[in-house]
Amino acid sequence: MCLITLAWNSHPGYSLLVAANRDEYYHRPTASARFWDETPKLLAGRDLQAGGTWMGVTRDGKFAAITNHRNPPHTPPVPRSRGMLPLEYLVGDTPAIDYLEQLAPRASDYAGFNLLLADRSGLHYFSNVEGRIRRLPAGVYGLSNGLLDDRWPKQELARERLAALAGRPPRHTAMRATVNSRSPAPDRRLPDTGVGAELERLLSSQFICTPEYGTRATTTLWISESGEVDLCEKSYLAGGKAGGSERWRFNLDERG
Repeated sequence: MCLITLAWNSHPGYSLLVAANRDEYYHRPTASARFWDETPKLLAGRDLQAGGTWMGVTRDGKFAAITNHRNPPHTPPVPRSRGMLPLEYLVGDTPAIDYLEQLAPRASDYAGFNLLLADRSGLHYFSNVEGRIRRLPAGVYGLSNGLLDDRWPKQELARERLAALAGRPPRHTAMRATVNSRSPAPDRRLPDTGVGAELERLLSSQFICTPEYGTRATTTLWISESGEVDLCEKSYLAGGKAGGSERWRFNLDERG
């Protein structure tokens, strides 16, 4: 993922609401969100090049999402794909906090990342750039390719828009609108991640649209306090043209 906003235990009747964009090169092979044959409890998209995922949810109530931390001058190439981290957590039986404690000593094996993990014990955040595990209180959060507390315009806008939906029954269309602005940020508010002003400007919009690279999918998800899960993924083709759409609904397994 490259932009995520989520509400954790802050929307009446719902423990989790998520709206997120995945930005990637259009030529990178990808499978849209579905239940995996080899792991039937897992609902997630799949990176067909490296084998991992960027976001997923399981029938026993686990959630994971990852973003890259963008700072090329300080992000040397490493052999391990960051997309294996959410997958490793989701298919395993380890609680979120325990998984992050086990991950921390080997986190430098991966290029810079931000990892959000949730289960019935809570929502946790860890970045190998920041280097500390945080248990997040109830609230509405925005995350992009900086750190959780950074004030990038597109993540602040996403958080504000999701917070404005509080008190209303969730709708995928309304949640998708929290992350679909194609307007770039003002130059004075652009982050400096080492890629140059022109590219910073291009990447500053919530929805990115270029001939070769852009927003490939927008995923919206909610989990109700009664255990109902509803996930919708809308995919996009080169140039931002609408692709397919998938929607999945199921109830959490209370034995999980």
